[in-house]
Amino acid sequence: MPQASTQVSQMAETWYQIKASGNDSAEILIYDEIGGWGVSARSFARDIKELGKVTNITVRIHSGGGDVFEGMAIYNLLKQHPANVTVYIDGLAASMASVIAMAGDTIIMPSNTMMMVHKPWGIQGGDAEDMRRYADLLDKVEGALISAYLDKTGIDETELQALLAEETWLTGSEAVEKGFADQLVEPLQAAASLTSNRLQEFENMPKAVQELMRPQGNANPTPPANPQGGQNQPEAPAAAPQPPASGMSLAQFQAQETERKDSIKSLFANFGGDRATALAEVQQTCLDDMSIDAAAAKDLILAALGKETTPSSGGEQIYAGNGNLVGDSVRASLMARTGHEDAQADNAYNHMTLRELARASLTERGVGVAAANPLQMVGLAFTHSSSDFGNILLDVAHKSLLMGWEDADETFEQWTKKGQLSDFKPAKRVGMDAFPALRQVREGAEYKYVTVGDRGEKIALATYGELFSITRQAIINDDLSVLMGVPEAMGRAAKATIGDLVYAVLTSNPKLSDGKPLFHAEHGNLISGAPDVGNLSKGKAKMRRQKLGERNLNIRPAFALAPVALEDTIKQVIASQSVAGTETNSGVANPIRNMAEVIGEPRLDDDSATAWYLTAAQGRDTIEVAYFNGIETPFIDQMEGFTTDGVATKVRIDAGVAPLDHRGLLKSSG
Repeated sequence: MPQASTQVSQMAETWYQIKASGNDSAEILIYDEIGGWGVSARSFARDIKELGKVTNITVRIHSGGGDVFEGMAIYNLLKQHPANVTVYIDGLAASMASVIAMAGDTIIMPSNTMMMVHKPWGIQGGDAEDMRRYADLLDKVEGALISAYLDKTGIDETELQALLAEETWLTGSEAVEKGFADQLVEPLQAAASLTSNRLQEFENMPKAVQELMRPQGNANPTPPANPQGGQNQPEAPAAAPQPPASGMSLAQFQAQETERKDSIKSLFANFGGDRATALAEVQQTCLDDMSIDAAAAKDLILAALGKETTPSSGGEQIYAGNGNLVGDSVRASLMARTGHEDAQADNAYNHMTLRELARASLTERGVGVAAANPLQMVGLAFTHSSSDFGNILLDVAHKSLLMGWEDADETFEQWTKKGQLSDFKPAKRVGMDAFPALRQVREGAEYKYVTVGDRGEKIALATYGELFSITRQAIINDDLSVLMGVPEAMGRAAKATIGDLVYAVLTSNPKLSDGKPLFHAEHGNLISGAPDVGNLSKGKAKMRRQKLGERNLNIRPAFALAPVALEDTIKQVIASQSVAGTETNSGVANPIRNMAEVIGEPRLDDDSATAWYLTAAQGRDTIEVAYFNGIETPFIDQMEGFTTDGVATKVRIDAGVAPLDHRGLLKSSG
């Protein structure tokens, strides 16, 4: 198998180079996003023109794609050039980069590189007619892409349309088989890592490609002797790009260029919102022109700001991609501002306000907002088809909601039984009296089925919830309370709602399936008297003597539930080493010492400041708190509001609370 002439190394961000070499040859490296901050057709056309008369051009591609119109211009420039064009895929030719590759007379792919083709997409705001015109434009763009693929591959147009619709990833051998490439060569050891946000758009990127692009040093296989014998080829493969300064290595040149661009980017990072949009073209010019250093960039910034002109909206941008470019960074910024995550030091969005983040979520996806007023701009950002800004706000609010739920100081979870229900129909729980004892199975005898009666306590789910709004005004005013304080308070309220239901069971004393109240003399779980040693001991004895038929259950109290008025009194009685009033005989031990954990609950004070309760251990049949499908945290959802100027956010929890059995509970009326 022939070898690929592939020099793989770390490329500086947004770096590309066109360099003439000997023997009337030239080499072009496209190692970045096409359009935007990457390779632009304007600079590409300028540089390829400066090559003069060359007979052989080698193009090396390692790119995730980019702007369709910029890419088509580059494709046409290469396709119409009189030189023989040989294309090497040095790692990835995805989306629009694969179209540029089709300009090659010969396309060479190492076996572990990949090519990806898919349909173009774009973002457009406006009425129905605007949307229809835009859909027609996308269809025309797709036709242009298919034309480029057809010209190279010659495969059926219907098959091509299917490949684009499915976002097809092709290995080197698959690309050669289908005609997207001409020659397969030895696999690369590594490919340069790409830092473009565009890679985040490819949800179906094979793991093999991700592994290939991890930084692993340099690999330099040797070139094929003659990639395509029937065509005029250069005597030797084009040399690697040489730096302009005498004696400077390629790595040194790349490092110098990276440092120059980083210093320029740091200057523009100080501007946000409208100013960042106004200075975008100036920044691009500074990055593209290698003669502009940080000092010169400062002068250009001052000149641009001094014009005091409002930049016009950029033209429509169509990206051959399928995702959001800045969503993760915007989400990380908001998570840090609300205290849910640590700030990322290299996140350019860290210091942006909510309004600026809304704008960035649109402009970074090609949506022009220069003509929109702040309310219109924020409203467009809420629209999920334009950006995922609304979903990001929902994620942050959900984090705050869960924080409020977790921080809520509720006591019911310590002693109740947790359960789940799969629907909202009333269900029956089998009580402890369903299985009084296991029967003996004599040698050789058969096991017998138990008979379960239809008596059981009913429990059913109910939905509890409220609404709140995240308004456009809140975003414009940078009001973080709609993402922090409000959802946190609703999270605490959701858990408090469950607590209200639980303690309402104790204080309301509902009837069980046997027709008697939960606490009743015939249930053997109702006494009277203050919580002293005698009455606590009496209550403990009653619980331990509870029976299931003829079988003693020996239920030991694990918790003492008390109104706050009695909490300290009961703690003192239970924790004391000796019985109160026995000072003359300090050897009288406290028989109920540490018999139960004391839980003070203010809801019990609202019903009675003298009544107290004993319960069995957590998980026993006392009171069940059941959640829908076991989801024991509140749910949050939102929709664009019609009656509110923003998005309506709904918080709900689906839960059911019911007593399971009287034997695990005891009440003293005080």
